[in-house]
This record gives sequence, C-alpha cells and structure tokens, in this order.
Amino acid sequence: MNTKIGMDIKFEGGINIAVKIPKSKYDATVGFYRDILKLDVEEKPIANPTVSRTHRVNFGNNVMWLDCVDNYTHSETWLELNVENVPAATEYLRSHGISTCDELEELPDNMHWITDPAGSVYIVKNRE
Repeated sequence: MNTKIGMDIKFEGGINIAVKIPKSKYDATVGFYRDILKLDVEEKPIANPTVSRTHRVNFGNNVMWLDCVDNYTHSETWLELNVENVPAATEYLRSHGISTCDELEELPDNMHWITDPAGSVYIVKNRE
C-alpha cells in the first residue's frame, strides 16, 4: 500500500442526512417529524428508480431527507462526506480496502457511494 496516497485528502461531514424508510412506515414517520416534533417538513418531487417519495426536513444545521423505499424492510441512515477531489478520495479509499458501491442508488457520475465496515452508507461528493 502506498502511504503517500491521500496524504492531502480531507473528509468533512456534509449537511445532508438521508433516512431510507420502508413504505409501510413512511407516512407515520413523516407525521412524527411534522406533527409530533413540529419540524419544518416539505414533500419534494423526486425521479429516482429506488426512492418513490421524499420529504425535506430542516434538522438544525442539517437537512434530513425522509426517503420512501418500497423494497426495504427496515430503515437505514445514509450520510454525506465532502472532499475537494472525488477521484483522489476514491483512489485513497480503494488503497485502504474501501470500494465504491454505486449500485446502491442512482447518483451523478462525479459522486460515489461507500460503506463503512458496519454497513453505514456514505455519499462521497465534492465540497460546494
């Protein structure tokens, strides 16, 4: 392994959090955030082959996306990692045994999905 790869890579948590929710629990979950916690919740249009509905929730300094996923049996939380250079960060991750798993959900070509050893999902994208 080349120890110089990625010496200048800096990962930073992003503002977006996606909660993937089974269809059977989706309406109750949206109601929890909107009606019980009284957070600002707004449905947004989405054209994605794996997410049938999504709601944007203002969650402090973060944005939480409640995504309805018809074929899930349990919820998952997906997080965002921002970097200066996605190709360099991807090479760095590969050099440490972390492969991309872009088959999880459709996304633009300049971003990648990865998972940590526990299975938590992260999008790796350029800082804005």
